[in-house]
Amino acid sequence: MRAYSESYLIDVVESQGKLFDFVAFSFPDKDTVDFISAYMKSETRKSIDESQAYVNTMDYKSLWDYFLKTDRYELKKGRALSGFIPDWIGEFYAYYQWFFAIPSAEIINKVPVDFLIKAYPGLHDLELELAVKKVGAL
Repeated sequence: MRAYSESYLIDVVESQGKLFDFVAFSFPDKDTVDFISAYMKSETRKSIDESQAYVNTMDYKSLWDYFLKTDRYELKKGRALSGFIPDWIGEFYAYYQWFFAIPSAEIINKVPVDFLIKAYPGLHDLELELAVKKVGAL
């Protein structure tokens, strides 16, 4: 059984990818990896895991505002991820959480961001479901 209705899946995958991309490109002097880790462990992401329609259907800008307000997150100084990696990581984590129906806070420990950065060259050209299945089988 999946984490929530498949009808939310495309919205969640798309908005999370765009959110991660937005943060990386809007804040080049901030630590994108720290943001991703904090977001995946956040109350905001937990609401998505629990299929709360209000959050599941937010676009990336609304999700960003909601995350800042709900979780009181402040970006840390550091290096931003570049290229297509932030978007892909956002989509990967969203699909992985839905596919395996495990809490997002556990995923970030099971599949760390640094692992996905290193695995990106070999995984990003695969269909998202196949990439998720391959990593989930490790």
